[in-house]
Amino acid sequence: MKKLLPILLLAACQFSYAQKHKLVPLWSTDAVVATPESVLPDLKDNKLYVSLIDGEPWTADGKGGIGRMSITGTHYDSLWFTGLNAPKGLGVYRNKLYAADISDVVVVDVPTARLTKKISIEGASGLNDITVTDGGIVYVSDSKTGRIWKITDDKPELYLENITGANGLKAVKDDLYFAKGSALMKADPKKNIVQIADVGQAIDGIEPVGNGDFLVTSWPGYIFYVYADGQKELLLDTHEQKKNTADIGYDPVKKIVYVPTFFDRRIVAYQLSNM
Repeated sequence: MKKLLPILLLAACQFSYAQKHKLVPLWSTDAVVATPESVLPDLKDNKLYVSLIDGEPWTADGKGGIGRMSITGTHYDSLWFTGLNAPKGLGVYRNKLYAADISDVVVVDVPTARLTKKISIEGASGLNDITVTDGGIVYVSDSKTGRIWKITDDKPELYLENITGANGLKAVKDDLYFAKGSALMKADPKKNIVQIADVGQAIDGIEPVGNGDFLVTSWPGYIFYVYADGQKELLLDTHEQKKNTADIGYDPVKKIVYVPTFFDRRIVAYQLSNM
């Protein structure tokens, strides 16, 4: 019996770590989306906003913009907002849409699709992801300088620095979750920082599932399910097909994941399901 018990415990552990979730394809656009980096769902208006680089990822060429489509991937308007450079992360607060555009955070009035202002970030050269709190505080990461900035009432201040591989961000209540290379990190309001998990690939998008767990993407083509205790599952691997998985959007009610495939030029929707 003493010899059998460790074997049973090992089997139980292996079962507890078994794959419990999967992504089921729902729909895909044609390859007509000009280098999509981020998808932001507007679930009240049944719209998806998409940042369009439409050029080199870090070049200020004026070719970028923000597209809009229905929540089902139809009625695509590639010219909803134009005149940006290489926009990436998107966030929204009330009628203001925020876009990270290399060195500026661009603010767009959603009802009119007009530029409200540009918020310049001192020394920034690689603004990447954006998240907005329920109270309208904006956080933006700079992947090239390893910094995270906090914007309150349109005034930026340095929030965290020395974050190697700074990228994905997500504000959840009073905490800020962020990517530090392949590690998913959390900073509380006092800036106490802990590591939640390491997925082994540089993290791009971060989305809370709603139960304490997260969906995490890595740009080459990986999507992970990360449990609150740090365990993880690989849900999707499309890197060999060169279908990138950039900064995803997520509907926590319908459990639908919206994936921008970057150089593959599509938006793909998946249903998050249990095995």
